[in-house]
Amino acid sequence: MSVEEVMRAQRAAGPATVLAIGTATPDNCVYQADYADYYFRVTKSEHLVDLKEKFKRMCDKSMVRKRYMHLTEAIIQQNPSIATFMEPSLDARQDILADEIPKLGMAAAERAIKEWGQPMSNITHLVFCTTSGVDMPSADYQLIKMLGLNPSVRRVMLYQQGCFAGGTVLRVAKDLAENNRDARVLVVCSEITAMCFRGPSETHLDSMIGQALFGDGAAAVIVGADPQRLSVERPLFQLVSASETILPNTDGFIEGHLRERGLTFHLHKDVPLAISKNIESALVGAFAPLGISDWNSIFWVAHPGGPAILDMVEAEVNLDKKRMRATRHVLSEYGNMSSACVLFILDEMRKRSTQEGMATTGEGMDWGVLFGFGPGLTVETVVLHSVPIAATS
Repeated sequence: MSVEEVMRAQRAAGPATVLAIGTATPDNCVYQADYADYYFRVTKSEHLVDLKEKFKRMCDKSMVRKRYMHLTEAIIQQNPSIATFMEPSLDARQDILADEIPKLGMAAAERAIKEWGQPMSNITHLVFCTTSGVDMPSADYQLIKMLGLNPSVRRVMLYQQGCFAGGTVLRVAKDLAENNRDARVLVVCSEITAMCFRGPSETHLDSMIGQALFGDGAAAVIVGADPQRLSVERPLFQLVSASETILPNTDGFIEGHLRERGLTFHLHKDVPLAISKNIESALVGAFAPLGISDWNSIFWVAHPGGPAILDMVEAEVNLDKKRMRATRHVLSEYGNMSSACVLFILDEMRKRSTQEGMATTGEGMDWGVLFGFGPGLTVETVVLHSVPIAATS
């Protein structure tokens, strides 16, 4: 055989497809209506009365109803440096996250594998992503041990990517699935805010915005091309194309820095404006080959960085509010879970589509877009094709 024939034999025939989705959160649930009082109490900052009022307003405007967090008041009391703004606390945070990141990822992975219904021995690749808990051996290694996966599973570990990485992992999984015949890729995003939780600061209000928005969660998907007959594997969404770009003139708009005091985040006030003004070009680049230019004719899975981003994107492309239903629901019920968010939204969308008797997993629509926004500013754009609901049951 020639090299070309060998290469062709190694590749799948069809597009990468999401075959199952699983999600998980910590048990500890915090309600936004009570969070300002809780936050200023556990950080011993109740004397900052005016700052607390500002934070309450941030929480009120966040459109978040509740979030889940591994950090409890008891854990904070045991590690008081975590609750300050500047004290060295990296060791304490790492000790927590090195264990908890793979554990939360395992909970989501087990649910995805159960839904998939195939033996774990069929998993050939693992892509693990987290913005927290850098360690070696890394979280992907730990997950292989916890699940009992084949030690020869080919793995990719992504650290410190930020909120756009929910699109990144799908882009990587698409390439792996389509270029390795019979590949089944387990994708896991696990995010715990213990790395960036800190006390309030009167001079760093952007940090407090993160404290009002971020939550913990893990999501997992199984991705593979050429699904077996429907009685064996049930396709949910096809990954048609994937691209990534850095937005112009946005240096320093979102930054994260790992320091002795943990992971610090810095947000520019014009982040929503920068994303919204560039969203049309991303859509045109992704959908022009398909002849699609009506953005209300596609379903939307957009990372909910915050309500201002969603509002301005909707206004920029004249989007019907219904298109962001699943996104706004996840923001309300879980907060911003960084890379895991878009996978939660994908799960919410297919569940709603089934419950409401729609024709396809994409709210009755054939084509859709998944957007990841994050540090850089970086935008990940994934074109999705939904499948008939009957094919998933």
